[in-house]
Amino acid sequence: MNRLAAEAVFLDRGAAPTLQGQLAAGLVRVILDNRVPAGTRLPSSRSLAQHLGVSRLTVTLVYQELMARGFVEGLARSGYRVSASVPHRRLVQPWPQGAAGNAGQGAGQGVDWSAWIAREAESRRVIRKPANWADYLYPFIFGQPDPLLFDHAAWRDCVMKATGRRDFNQLAADQFGRDDPMLVDYICSHSLPRRGIAASPDQVLITLGAQNALYLAIGLLARPDRLAVMEEPGYPDFAETLRRSDCPVHFQPTDGHGLDPETLPPGTALVMVTPSHHIPTGATMPLARRRALLDKAARDDFLMIEDDYDFEMSYLAPPEPSLKSLDAGGRVIYVGSFSKSLFPGLRIGYMVGPAPFIAAARRLRSSMLRHPPSHLQRITAYFLALGHYDAHIVRLRHALSDRRAAVMAALQSARHLTLAGAARSGGSSVWLSAPAAVDSGRLAEALRSESVLIEPGAVFFEAPSVPCPFFRLGYGSIPPERIAAGIALIDAAAGRLAH
Repeated sequence: MNRLAAEAVFLDRGAAPTLQGQLAAGLVRVILDNRVPAGTRLPSSRSLAQHLGVSRLTVTLVYQELMARGFVEGLARSGYRVSASVPHRRLVQPWPQGAAGNAGQGAGQGVDWSAWIAREAESRRVIRKPANWADYLYPFIFGQPDPLLFDHAAWRDCVMKATGRRDFNQLAADQFGRDDPMLVDYICSHSLPRRGIAASPDQVLITLGAQNALYLAIGLLARPDRLAVMEEPGYPDFAETLRRSDCPVHFQPTDGHGLDPETLPPGTALVMVTPSHHIPTGATMPLARRRALLDKAARDDFLMIEDDYDFEMSYLAPPEPSLKSLDAGGRVIYVGSFSKSLFPGLRIGYMVGPAPFIAAARRLRSSMLRHPPSHLQRITAYFLALGHYDAHIVRLRHALSDRRAAVMAALQSARHLTLAGAARSGGSSVWLSAPAAVDSGRLAEALRSESVLIEPGAVFFEAPSVPCPFFRLGYGSIPPERIAAGIALIDAAAGRLAH
């Protein structure tokens, strides 16, 4: 009987967070990649444990796990061997040298991909965040979670409920474009009334985060003969999605109160707006201006897409009524998301609009992805319905209030930083400016060597100034005790670059 040497196995540190998971991944990779013949005896638990520096119990548990998954089988007396029914054995395709299908060197030869994808618009405005942002001592990054503020036990309980027998059979079936009724009901009865919005289930669509909602809405409404208007500075994803729609776009400068409806150009057909917490300055559109925008939309016959991404983070003052709540004519498409308030990897958002529009959006979504994962929808629904979400929001607001106070206190001592914008009702970021001669991109690059992360501001402008001194400072993911020291490092670096 062949025997697999212990030296052929190593831990795949990036495959799983646990030692047991890393060893299981390492063994599976050896069996599949090396096409180990069925019946090959695996190393003893003692020899493999000694080679890898792990406990024999860990090795034994992994062997038992792989036996349950059909990769290995137990021997009559002792030990394990590769099973004859190893699933998904890999096949090696004997591609001709340099063939187009070869995944190695020469891949893609013979195909002019630039011609095939010529209409693909180049992404010019993309917010880039390093994957290892959590390794930095001072990660002033917007939209990233603080795991210490999240109730993992409550979420795990909701996962158990959603994957139990009663729910599993229902959620495992193809929903044919339908959304989870439990989640939609909570949104209609709890989330939307908090924003003054009354909606029925046929006016709500679950999306894969706010970006998916924006893509669907723009895909349905934008046309080459319809002028779209977005804020300047503004949300980069608005700009990039509009760019792919082939519609003309006008970038309208904002003031301290957000977008001014009186400055909209003639022929406006579609307006992208963030009235509650303008991106990135945090400016709040006053109630009078919101009413004026709706009146102008009725007179000039245009529609609006309202991104209400951060309303839950209003801890200093109650948020202004949403634009949608004041909309008597059905001209506002409302976009909300749980990704910002829970965690960005969740990718659960929703869109609210007139029933005919939502029906069309559902058809378009179905052609792309059918519907967001049913179990993820149900887990989120349980988290909301059982009160965990409300408790989470209370914790989050208290934490952000303390961190914002620390940011404001630290900025009072800064000599080279100016507060250029902040959400009046709270939020989780501020908009800052370095001296006019300092480019925030260069500032961000210099700060990385000091373990500081900031978000340069040029990406928020279609036509940024050169140099662009503005940058966004998020404080939702940085420990509060590090805020003052981090801002001091930013201030010092800005001072060095200014001279």
